[in-house]
Amino acid sequence: MDIGKRIKELRIHYGLTQQELADRLEITKGFISQLERNQNSPSVSTLLDIIQCLGVTPAEFFTDEEPEQIVFKNNDYFEKKDDEHSSQIEWLIPNAQKNAMEPVRLTLHAGGQSEVYLPHEGEDFGYVLKGSVRISYGSRTYSVRSGESFYFKAGKRHFIENPTSRDAVLIWVTTPPNF
Repeated sequence: MDIGKRIKELRIHYGLTQQELADRLEITKGFISQLERNQNSPSVSTLLDIIQCLGVTPAEFFTDEEPEQIVFKNNDYFEKKDDEHSSQIEWLIPNAQKNAMEPVRLTLHAGGQSEVYLPHEGEDFGYVLKGSVRISYGSRTYSVRSGESFYFKAGKRHFIENPTSRDAVLIWVTTPPNF
């Protein structure tokens, strides 16, 4: 691993000049310059101080792995049509089942509804992009229109339905993943 290159890469990433990094470490700008050009080697304690000043852990500093995918585009999404419930689910994050939350874009066709979810540990959040929906949560129902959102702990039986004659589209985020 090229330690000097990694120090420079992180310093630039965080918008620091060599002088600013040197000031934070109480060392000279020349020493930082030599490190970045691999003309000098830091002691272990100095390297750990540099890593801390750069806001990363030693594990992050020394990893050569590319970061996980951060941005997802249309061709990353996949969908499932559920004719039984007159709905369509589009997963916005591939393999989100391994994550702590699972965001989907749900289209509920006129008169459609989601599956009925039994009480479980977790939380649900949604934002209605188009149309309106009705949320059944336990024995209560709530109407949510375009531009409005909802949030609840999933400790009661719940589902979402579209009682209107037009499609409704919403972003629905659940923890833990359950779609």
